[in-house]
Order: sequence, then C-alpha cells, then structure tokens
Amino acid sequence: MKRLIYQVNVGKGSRLYDWCIESARRYCERHGIEHHVQTQPILKITPDPKTTGRSVEATARLGYLPIYEKENAFNYFPEYDQIAIIDSDIYIREDTPCIFDDLGSEIDFAGVIEAQMPCTPQYRRKIISYSQGQYGQLARKVKWHFDKSGFEFYNMGLMVMQKSILKHLNGETPEQFIRRPEFKGFVDGIGRWKWSTDQTLLNYWVRQSGMKQQHLHWKWNGLFRGIDDRYLPKCHFIHFFLKDKLPNRGEDVGELEKVVTGKKFKIDTYHR
Repeated sequence: MKRLIYQVNVGKGSRLYDWCIESARRYCERHGIEHHVQTQPILKITPDPKTTGRSVEATARLGYLPIYEKENAFNYFPEYDQIAIIDSDIYIREDTPCIFDDLGSEIDFAGVIEAQMPCTPQYRRKIISYSQGQYGQLARKVKWHFDKSGFEFYNMGLMVMQKSILKHLNGETPEQFIRRPEFKGFVDGIGRWKWSTDQTLLNYWVRQSGMKQQHLHWKWNGLFRGIDDRYLPKCHFIHFFLKDKLPNRGEDVGELEKVVTGKKFKIDTYHR
C-alpha cells in the first residue's frame, strides 16, 4: 500500500507552518508514509474578473487564490493508493497512529464533520450561521443533512482519499476539476461565497458526486479554540486554524508547544 501526505506552503510562510510541517514529516517517517510539501504555486487559480464577488485583496498579495493549490494533490493519483491532504497549520502528536488505518476499504473520501466535534458554545453558534450561509442554497440541489447543529459539512483542513476517488474526477486535471462550470460561483466568490475557500466547493462535490464517504472521529482534526480545551489532550491532530486566537498570530511556537505537551497555556490571554 503506497501512501502520501500532501501539504502546501506557498507564499511568505511562517514559524507556525514550519513547526507543523516538521511534525508531519516525523509522522510520515514513523509510519512509512511518503511526504510532499508544495512550496511553489502550480495551479494559480484566479476568479473571473468580470463576475467575481471577491475583493481585490483576495488575490492582490500573491496574484492567485492559494487555497486551491491543495487540489494539485489529485495529480499524485494513481501513483498512490491513499493520499491525505493536510493543512500546514495542523500539528501531529508524536504518539499518533497511522490515519490511513482508520479508513474503510470501500471508502472514496473521509474527513471530520465539524458539527460532530465537541465544540465550544460560541463556535457551535458560528458553525450554524456559517453552514446556513454556505450550504443552504446548495441543499436545494443535493441531499444535505441539517439539524439543530446546522448543515453537516467536513472541515477540509484534513482530507483522506483512496485511489477509487479518481472515478469522480472524470479524467480531469486538478485545474479542469476546479474550473468545472458548476464550481464557478465558489471560485468567483459570488454572493454568500465571497469569503469561501475550497471547503465549500469540496463539500458540494463530495455530496453531488455520490462518492462513498466516511466520518472520521473528531480527534483527527481538533480545532484549537473551536473545541473545548479539555478535549485537546485526546486529539491526534491539532488544527491551529484561527491565527487571531494564537499567541503572536502563531509565531510564538513555544507557547503552542505547551498546548501539545499539556503544560499550562495562557488561556485567559488567548481564548477570546
């Protein structure tokens, strides 16, 4: 079984990314997984200037939307049997088991549903509002579970896929996939998708395609300051996804190491 963890670190970079990527490198080494970090833009996806709802600032810094660079990992199929795309702000604990071993044999795609995480009350309210804005309109087109926690959606900071997902790419390159006509509104940031990332596009694709899915346990994508602090020690992967909630916007790695090791952390300073 040939396995790959794919990460993207384009642009300026940060100490946070370097620290998290290094944890992924060690993780891959321990479990015999190949590790690839993309450091230069390849796809360079930009919104249509004639129809975009995105602000000029969205592409001004780099000239493209860096979030869509992750989909370049699709090019590595069919060389690999299983691929995990992991955001570069996810730290992997030293004693973490192999994530691919949790994947069912018949599954095309697996990820963690945000509504199934042990979220703080504040973040749960954000999930409900966010999901209604992003997915309410799409639920008219595809079957989408909705309850008091909002719409059921994956946090796409972690995506685990098997080679069988190729049949849902229809022979397309990553750029052709992103440029599908039905995805144009997501890329251009039309209406409520003005601030959307690839997360909306991918969640829609997973459901619209009818692929076989698996809900992974929340411990594989523990959202720091999204889930209650008491659950952090149980997480295999800790996702430092909100820079404004981190000491020095994530550049103070020493403080973040206290989160990972379970030592005292300045919760009162950084929690709100």
